[in-house]
Amino acid sequence: MINDVTHEQGDLTRMLHRAAHGERSALHHVLALLNESMRRIARRQLAGEGAGHTLETDGLVHEAWLRLEGLERVQWRDRQHLLAVAARTMRRVLIDYAEQRRAKKRGGGELAVGLDPVDAVAAAIDDHAHELQALDEALLRLAALNHRQAQVVECRFFVGLSVEETAEALELSPATVKRDWTAARAWLNRELSG
Repeated sequence: MINDVTHEQGDLTRMLHRAAHGERSALHHVLALLNESMRRIARRQLAGEGAGHTLETDGLVHEAWLRLEGLERVQWRDRQHLLAVAARTMRRVLIDYAEQRRAKKRGGGELAVGLDPVDAVAAAIDDHAHELQALDEALLRLAALNHRQAQVVECRFFVGLSVEETAEALELSPATVKRDWTAARAWLNRELSG
């Protein structure tokens, strides 16, 4: 079983290197293989937004997939690196969506539209748009102060990687990840509570 996992990770890494050298079909294949992992990340990003996120999760994964496929000249390192970028992309999709909905509500050149009751995720994003924006801005400030701590937050919080997986993905020791995780959480709590 362990050999199968190691072999699969090696295959993914080889495909990611091919994708980094311009082979679009290789990235498409990797994204298909990692679909369930991306869905898990999407569910985590949408956590606390209410029940029934099947379509919403699919939509978030699909939009992130399209944006990832559109990236050029990314030097994909491994599965964890791709999933970290996927988590960051999903966060950006949610923030962009919240900004677009807020602009429409303010009359951003379009008629105000009533909320479709089926669109539960839109209501949830509207309810939490300010929090999403504040978190994104705080992470950007943290990245400016300590890029490594921001990467640890993305891996741990958004991707759901363990300390060991985060250490492997960022080429750090587990002890460093634990220290960065503790410091980053404390910093973010102070930023977001003020």
